[in-house]
Amino acid sequence: MNELAYKIKANFLGVLAHPLRLQIIELLKSGDKNVNSIAKILSMQQSSLSRHLIVLKEQGILKSRKEGTVIYYGIEDHDIYRVLRPMAEMLRKRLRKTESVLNSLGR
Repeated sequence: MNELAYKIKANFLGVLAHPLRLQIIELLKSGDKNVNSIAKILSMQQSSLSRHLIVLKEQGILKSRKEGTVIYYGIEDHDIYRVLRPMAEMLRKRLRKTESVLNSLGR
């Protein structure tokens, strides 16, 4: 694989490396939502949220549509969950190992 391919992959993973962006992706798993409802659910200002939505949209993770004056966001390609699911499983395994080690310390 050439260097450009690694840079593209790293950039994509960098976009996912923000906790709020991961929350947005998980929130939209259940369907499209408008900006105001996303902001309310995540308890944040719409201006801060908009920056993250734009980044996710530019990366092709989100799509948007406008209905009147309301903008709705949704998942562009649900394969994103095929990226996130294995990562979550890896983290669960690590936590189980850590828990096992901590439990053995108490003995």
